[in-house]
Amino acid sequence: MTTTYSFSSRLYIDGRRTDGRSDTPVPVRNPATEETVAVVAGSSPADVRLAVEAARRAFDEGPWPRMRPIERAAVLLRMAEEMERRLPELVAVNMAEAGSVRALAETLQTRVPVAHLRDMAERVIPAFSWERPMDPTVAPGIGVSQGVLRREAFGVCALISAYNFPFFLSMMKVIPALAAGCTAVLKPAPATPLESLLIGDFADAAGLPPGVLNIVTGDVEAGRELTTHPMVDLVSFTGSDAVGRTVYAQAAASLKKVVLELGGKSANIVRADADLDGAVRSALTGITTHAGQGCSLLTRTLVHESVHDELVARLSAALAEVRVGDPADPSTTMGPLISEAQRDKVEKLIRVGEEEGARLVRGGGRPAHLDRGYFVEPTLFADVDNDMTIARTEFFGPVGVVIPFATDEEAVRIANDSPYGLAGAVWSADTVAAYDIASRLRTGAVTINGGSAGVNPRAAFGGYKQSGLGREWGEFGLEEYLQTKTVSWAAR
Repeated sequence: MTTTYSFSSRLYIDGRRTDGRSDTPVPVRNPATEETVAVVAGSSPADVRLAVEAARRAFDEGPWPRMRPIERAAVLLRMAEEMERRLPELVAVNMAEAGSVRALAETLQTRVPVAHLRDMAERVIPAFSWERPMDPTVAPGIGVSQGVLRREAFGVCALISAYNFPFFLSMMKVIPALAAGCTAVLKPAPATPLESLLIGDFADAAGLPPGVLNIVTGDVEAGRELTTHPMVDLVSFTGSDAVGRTVYAQAAASLKKVVLELGGKSANIVRADADLDGAVRSALTGITTHAGQGCSLLTRTLVHESVHDELVARLSAALAEVRVGDPADPSTTMGPLISEAQRDKVEKLIRVGEEEGARLVRGGGRPAHLDRGYFVEPTLFADVDNDMTIARTEFFGPVGVVIPFATDEEAVRIANDSPYGLAGAVWSADTVAAYDIASRLRTGAVTINGGSAGVNPRAAFGGYKQSGLGREWGEFGLEEYLQTKTVSWAAR
């Protein structure tokens, strides 16, 4: 099936498209075919500095932070309308650069972030308490004072996104930053820059003032320029916990605020009384969605020992039906990993699992019918102990592990015995017991019997422990980009 798409290969700085000054352009490869689909401009440190300076001017001298929130909402709504008009292009670009299967590209990768943008413009901004009065107070020896509490934009933001959900993750930073009145420099992942570069087109169409949003490309060097630049006030980063630690340390030198959305190894708890059909579907989704390249996917299935063997058998049978192949084919249910390096990492971890004594139930290799692309078979391990490497390490690949438990207390202990705490799930006919388990999990989100907050802009997204700092989505995301100012005066 042939699809067409358009994109800009140029940077977006101070409201204009510009060629990068780097001598090294950035090739973008289709992970399903290994073919180069685009070559985009590379950013030099000088380009990044120009982008930051443009954002600083736009914040200090421009109209955006001083506009009424409802006026900013109108601009954001126009952005959403332009995105909706060009959704087919976004879908095609996503399949080409990220390797998403069509069903995912048409929903979570594209339509959902546009829905979040609309929600911010139509619900959150109009209802948000941007300014509220303080009751008059009496300070002994000083007199009566009164005033207001103002919520004001944080300043210039460095937004650094990840490769797996390129448009979604970039927009989850751009939306609250712009809604708050901040200005920003967005740097997408070098493997998937095309969708984020398109956001510059949407900004132009909506009439966003120059310098409010700037988009650069690049890898570690460009990221370091952003996280250490003295004109940047806030850094928001999505990626691995290892890189997150580096970002945190770099930003700490100048005491920037940092928002981090990092990794996960989320537990899917299946009690003895669970609906096994639903639990198996949930586990299947956790393994195969975007070939396992999702930080909040449920990749550890904790199952009561009385139904352990049945669940493993059903899940193995379900994995056998997964269709791996061309993301553009509507019948494909799982696509490739992003790169050869990522495939190598996943394959190495699979070998580690076998060496540590886990039982390889299904998969573990490359699909025999595909001679190109960065594909790995959907893979399942059983007889897994939670101390094993494969139970503690984030694969970012289509690999699931099954761990038995005997009691609810043991299930909670195993689930919480992880450096991460991003998501989780509980399956049980006893919803009171399920809610009790959910309340005891040290994780940022828990679903019960298949509920999902993944498309709900009213939910909060973020992690406990080493899964991150701060929250994204809706009013919770907006709060991260605001500071609180007290203005008071003597009462008369």
